[in-house]
Amino acid sequence: MTLRPSLLALAVAGGLAVVLASCGGGGPRNATTGAAATNANETPEQFIARVNEEMREVSTELNSAQWLSNTYINSDSELIAAKANERWLARLNDWIAQAKRFEGRQMAPDTARQIKLLKLMTAMPAPKDAKELAELARIASKLEGMYGSGSYCTGSGANKDCRDIGQLSEVLASNRDYAAQLDAWQGWHTVGAPMRADYTRFAELVNKGAKEMGFADAGEMWRSAYDMPPAEIAQETDRLWDQVKPLYEQLHCYARGKLDAKYGKDKGEVAGRMLPAHLMGNLWQQDWSNLWDMLAPYPGAGSLDVNAALQRTQESNFGRELFRASTPGMPASDRGFLAQRAANLDTANQMMQRAQDFYTSLDMPALPESFWQKTQFIKPLDREVMCHASAWDMNMQGDVRIKMCISPTEEDLTTIYHELGHIYYYLAYNKLPPLFQSGANDGFHEAIGDTIVLSMTPQYLASVGLVAKPQQTRDALVNAQMRMALAKVAFLPFGLMIDRWRWGVFDGSITPDHYNQAWWSLKAKYQGVAPVSPRGEEFFDPGAKYHVPANTPYTRYFLANILEFQFYKALCDASGYKGPLYECSFYGNKEAGRKYWAMLSRGASQPWQATLKELTGSEKMDAGPLLEYFAPLQAWLQQQNAGQQCGWDAGGPTPAPAAAPTAQGDAPAAAG
Repeated sequence: MTLRPSLLALAVAGGLAVVLASCGGGGPRNATTGAAATNANETPEQFIARVNEEMREVSTELNSAQWLSNTYINSDSELIAAKANERWLARLNDWIAQAKRFEGRQMAPDTARQIKLLKLMTAMPAPKDAKELAELARIASKLEGMYGSGSYCTGSGANKDCRDIGQLSEVLASNRDYAAQLDAWQGWHTVGAPMRADYTRFAELVNKGAKEMGFADAGEMWRSAYDMPPAEIAQETDRLWDQVKPLYEQLHCYARGKLDAKYGKDKGEVAGRMLPAHLMGNLWQQDWSNLWDMLAPYPGAGSLDVNAALQRTQESNFGRELFRASTPGMPASDRGFLAQRAANLDTANQMMQRAQDFYTSLDMPALPESFWQKTQFIKPLDREVMCHASAWDMNMQGDVRIKMCISPTEEDLTTIYHELGHIYYYLAYNKLPPLFQSGANDGFHEAIGDTIVLSMTPQYLASVGLVAKPQQTRDALVNAQMRMALAKVAFLPFGLMIDRWRWGVFDGSITPDHYNQAWWSLKAKYQGVAPVSPRGEEFFDPGAKYHVPANTPYTRYFLANILEFQFYKALCDASGYKGPLYECSFYGNKEAGRKYWAMLSRGASQPWQATLKELTGSEKMDAGPLLEYFAPLQAWLQQQNAGQQCGWDAGGPTPAPAAAPTAQGDAPAAAG
C-alpha cells in the first residue's frame, strides 16, 4: 500500500492536489499585505485563477525538498524539508485568509468548489502564529525522519547488531519460530516510543490550526473532505464495515484455527479468541499474505508461484551482468557484488515495465522518459532512504516518479501495479487546474491501481508468463480467493481503526496518557488482534506505523478496498465480460480503458458521487461487489468453521506477562 508524497503537510486529507506540496520561492506572502492588498478588487474567479497559477508555479520546491528528505535521509535534508514545508504552510494560510473575503459572494460553481477545496487541501492545518507554524513543520519533519531511519539494535560495541524495518519484516514473513517473531515484532515497535512527546505536541498544533480555520478539531477537518457533512463519513464507513464484517469474522476464525494447530492453543491465540499480533506475518497485522504456508486451503492447487518466475528473471539478469562485469584483475567478490546490484536494478525495471504494459494495453499513454530516469527503483548503498513505496507528482505537469526499494517478489510486483495507478491518475488530471488535481475523494486515488491488481487473475498471470497455465478446479479457485482475501479482506478493519484512533486523539476523547491503551482497544475491537504481553504507556505503538508519524489520513485505504471492487465490476461490465466476477480480467480491453481514463480525468472537479455514478451507475459506495467476488470463499470458510466459536471478545482480560521470550534491548531505536 502507498501514499502520495508531501508527507508532512500534504498527505492530502480532502482529496486535493496530489502532492500539493510546494512552497514558493521567496517565502510566504503576508496575509494583510502583498497579494491580498494589491488584489483587493479581484473577483472570486480572478482570485482562484491566481492561486492556481501560483500553486503550479511553486509546486516544485517543496516536492523536491521532500523527495530529498525521503531519498537522502540526514539532518540537512530534514532541515531543508522542514523549512520548505514551513513556507508552504504560511503560503497556504495566506491563500485561505484571502479567500474569506469572498464568503457569501456570488461566483461560478467551479470557483466555489475550488475555494472549498483550498480550505481542505492539507492534512496538517498550521496555526497562524509564525513560531508555532515553524514548530509544527520542524516536528513533522522530525517524526518522519525518526520513522525512516528507525532500526532495532541489540548488543553493543563490536557486538552491536541493528536491523531495519525490511529485515524485521522478513522475520515475520518467513520465520515460523515463535520467539524470533516476537523479538522482531517487539523490536520494531521500539521506534515509536521516542515519538510520543513530539506527537502529542504535533496533535495540539494541528488542532489549533484546524480551529483557527473554523473546524472543531483536525479530525473534523479531515472528515469534511467527502462532499457530505463530517458526521456522515463515520456513519458511512460503519455501514460499509457492517457489510463486510461477517466475511472478515470467518477469515479470522479460520486463521485462528490454523495458528492453534501450528503453535498450540496457548500460543496460537490470546485471551478472548484474539489473534497474537506478532504471528500474523506483518508488523501491523494488516496483511496476512505471508502466512500462506499455513493458511493455504489446498497446498499446490493452481500453483501461482509468481515469486519463482521473478527469481528466475533475477538469476538470468545476474548471469548476464556477471559476464559484463568480467574486468581483468577485478576480484571475484567485487565482480559478483557489482553484478548483483546491476541485476537488482534490471529486474526492478522489468517489473515496472510489466506493470506499465497493463496500463498501456488499456490505451493509456506510456510513462514519460523522465519517469525511468528519476524513479528510485532499488535501495542505494550510500545513504539512508525511505523504502516505503510512494508515487510522486513533482510539478503537476508530468514529472512523475516512484520511490521504492524493489525486490523480486510478488508483493513488490503488485505494489508496483498499485503505485502506477497513482501515476496514471496524476497524468490523467494534470490538464486540470491544480486545485482539481486530486482524486474524486482520497479513497479513489488508492483504489485505481488496486482495481488493476484485481484484474491480475491467474489467467492474466499465465498470459504474461508469470505462472504456468492455471488449473481450472474448485481447489484452485479457493486457493486464489484465499490469497486475495489475505490481503484485501484482512486489511479492512485495520483500514478503519487507524483514523478512529486519530479522530479520538484530535477530539480529546483519547488523551496522551491513554494513547497506547486506546490503540490496542481499537485493534481488539476491529481486528480481533492483541499483543501477548502488556503494552503500557511507556510504549507508543501508533508511531510504529508509517502513516501516523507521516500524518497521512487512513480512511482512504478502507474506502479504496471497497471502491476497487465497484470499479472492477464496472470495468468488467464495460469490457463485455460475462461470467463469475472473480475470473474477469479486462487486460487489453480499450473500452474499459476509455471509461477508466475518463473517470481519472475528472480529478476532483466534481463531487465524488457524480464521478462514481459515471463509472458504476451508482452514487453510493457499496461492498456488494466485494462480497460477490468472495462468495465462493465465504461459503468455503463457513463449511471449514462449522462447529467453531467464531468472533472474539474485545473486552477480554489484559494479557498476562508473556511466557515466551521477549525482545532484547528495549532501548529506543536510533533516529537520524
